[in-house]
Amino acid sequence: MKVTQRNLVVGLRRALFGGCVVLGTGGTAWAQSTPQGEQAATNLDTIVVTAQSRQQELQDVPIALQVVDQQLLDDVAADNLGDIDAFVPGLVVDAAQPTQPSFRLRGVETSDFGIGTDPAVGVFVDGVYGGRGGGVLLPFVDIERIEVLKGPQGTLFGRNTAAGAISLVTRRPQNETEARLRLRLGNYGKQYADAMWNLPTGDNSALRFNALFNHSDGWFQDGATGKDLGGENVWATRAAWQVGLGENTTALVSWDHESLDQNGRVTTGIVPLPAYPQRPPVPVDPDDYLDPRDIPTYSDATNAEWRTFDGVTLIVDHALTWGHLTSTTSWRQYDALNQTEEDGTDRADLYIDSVNTESNETFYQEFKFAGSNARLDWVAGASFFKEDADQTSEVNTNTAAVDNIVRNLGVAYELGVPDGSLYNFTSMLAQMNGIPISLVGDRWNERFTNTLSTTAYAAFGDVIWRATDKLNLTFGLRYTRDEKDFTWLNTPRNAPELEAKLDLLESLGFFDALAQMGIPITRELLTFDMAFIDPPAMVNKGVLVRDKRSWSDFSPRFVIDYHFNDRAMVFGSLAKGYKAGGFNALQIGPAFENEDVWNAEVGVKQSFGRFSYNASLFHYRYDNRQSIRLIDPDPNNPVDIPRFVFDTGDLEATGIDVDMRWKVTDAFTLEAQAEWIDSKYKDYVTPEGVDLDGEPTGEPRFTASVGAAYRMSLGDSGDLRLSARHAYRGRTRCNAGSDLQGDCGVNALLDIGEPRERTDVRVGWTSPQGTWSWAVYGNNIFENQYVKGLNTYGRGPLGVVGATISEPRTYGMEVAVKF
Repeated sequence: MKVTQRNLVVGLRRALFGGCVVLGTGGTAWAQSTPQGEQAATNLDTIVVTAQSRQQELQDVPIALQVVDQQLLDDVAADNLGDIDAFVPGLVVDAAQPTQPSFRLRGVETSDFGIGTDPAVGVFVDGVYGGRGGGVLLPFVDIERIEVLKGPQGTLFGRNTAAGAISLVTRRPQNETEARLRLRLGNYGKQYADAMWNLPTGDNSALRFNALFNHSDGWFQDGATGKDLGGENVWATRAAWQVGLGENTTALVSWDHESLDQNGRVTTGIVPLPAYPQRPPVPVDPDDYLDPRDIPTYSDATNAEWRTFDGVTLIVDHALTWGHLTSTTSWRQYDALNQTEEDGTDRADLYIDSVNTESNETFYQEFKFAGSNARLDWVAGASFFKEDADQTSEVNTNTAAVDNIVRNLGVAYELGVPDGSLYNFTSMLAQMNGIPISLVGDRWNERFTNTLSTTAYAAFGDVIWRATDKLNLTFGLRYTRDEKDFTWLNTPRNAPELEAKLDLLESLGFFDALAQMGIPITRELLTFDMAFIDPPAMVNKGVLVRDKRSWSDFSPRFVIDYHFNDRAMVFGSLAKGYKAGGFNALQIGPAFENEDVWNAEVGVKQSFGRFSYNASLFHYRYDNRQSIRLIDPDPNNPVDIPRFVFDTGDLEATGIDVDMRWKVTDAFTLEAQAEWIDSKYKDYVTPEGVDLDGEPTGEPRFTASVGAAYRMSLGDSGDLRLSARHAYRGRTRCNAGSDLQGDCGVNALLDIGEPRERTDVRVGWTSPQGTWSWAVYGNNIFENQYVKGLNTYGRGPLGVVGATISEPRTYGMEVAVKF
């Protein structure tokens, strides 16, 4: 496989750079051409969406909705959803770890990577719920468009869409033979290739096959070894076969496979380190933090992230005299591992990492009935969802680092140990008595294991009543029942090398001798647990704890829309969103109640042939927001072991969404999107005891994106297209608890939460028949890099803090051939 990929890359690289010469020879025709922009503009292209489970023009859908088409994906060289969120105001996708992504829409997200809770933003592929985050952030393979629906979509989409839904629509097999091959090469070792082959297999059937390979070296290098850190390495395939079964029935079966195997997330240590064996002071003074953008990154861990994913979907559509019956059956399964160094140093005595291992299998079955007549347009159906998941969360360190934690906690000092250590002091005593043994540096592992079994049932209906030629009334209702069976298992720490050495010391009578000398070092003292994951769970070490709960909900939707004419409408809606309750996967016992959100919205949509705009004003109340937080258990003792705790609260927000498209001329188009939002907490006290009632939740007030494209005819030499897109995200609105989580400005160097900007450009050429195309692109061309957040897991016990930063400037060239 590696040889095939290498040959493909080398061959296409030659074609790519050879094609640049061909493009250069077309310069004369380019200079002599007359810009098409001088001609009058035609109307905007019609955009058809399925946001309401039925095909409609975008301008007729009474929902705040943004469509991301293939052109935008190409313009920004997007590989997955994490590459487009900057251009969808209100949407934030944290894609630094593909196996542990997070999604936020209109200021609402679920801050938990554990399997105990579900996401608040649902991701759907061809109408199938993507499930848990670990199997959602997949590479784009043959995507036709992406519909981002803002606000609760429980009636239309179902599971876990309290904040909104992201609907990915793939291309279906066609009845004509076609193929495409594309290569993209860029800085930081970027190598991207994808291929498509569509083949009719009969009068009423066709097969469509896609393959994708994506690799990069990453833009970090180890400051000591020069080794590449980070990067991408993934390949994916998709096969879809569509067949007509008689005149009234069509079946589509698709299979998706992904294999990801790459370095894990990179953390840069920002605490100045004294020379070994001296330790950084604790507690850490934030004023001493260094800027991670200006210092080397050091790592002594094998950061790793891998995932294997398979999904099979069968969609059968049957036409009846009164409408359509659609059956959707889906099976998805993935296994994933994510190992991340937490200390951001290359010092073994400060080492700590975390490992998340997950296995997940889901089955989904939906039957949907749809029909229409002169007055009614309706959809109804029922669904069944089954999920089985296993997750193991681990912390790895060694006895040298544990000794430093013990020193910082002061435990050994209280026992009279001169240097404050346990394993170093014990090793010194053993060696002084002629036993050549060292307990320092042995590996140390603590783990937390969870299992989840979920069963969900739903029945739904959505009816549009065309009361008059201009007035439509919509009523929708979904009933959902979720049943979850959850387990926790916090096992004793695992240190086999250490245990073997302690066995040897015990067999030699070493501990008995220490007791006779009055030295308070015992075998039991050296076999303690640090309880890195859940300190209160010490009483449950090795005990399987189970909880089983269920939740039910009715989610209604009311909409009224009035069309002044074919080009202008106003609408108002009231909708409820629902997300099932769950469990804190990293703290034994706590369970969440279900989330509820009520969203009221009024809007206007209007087009003038070559110009259109949409605007909506919304207000929502979000109750029982589910979240898991990492906190210092005692703010007055900042060297304690941090832990993940149960965190709930209410919030409300008011905002405005606006988007517009303008086809200035046939050649020149403009578009813009923006969101203003005022999001505040209601009745919320943080786990640290800070009252944030009425305080901002952190969501910026304003986000926006603008784009422009110009197409220039080169006559017989084809077309040249230039595009530029700029995105802006405003400053994080800090509150009284933000500094506890490192979400806002930390010191003079690290202004976390500062406004962010990104500018992407692309220049592409297409041959007259569209067979060949070439392009050069640049993302974040002004190289605006930002500190995304702090990793404070080791701040208390070890005196180390890591930081993650956003991507630098990337650029590359692309060649594609279609036939």
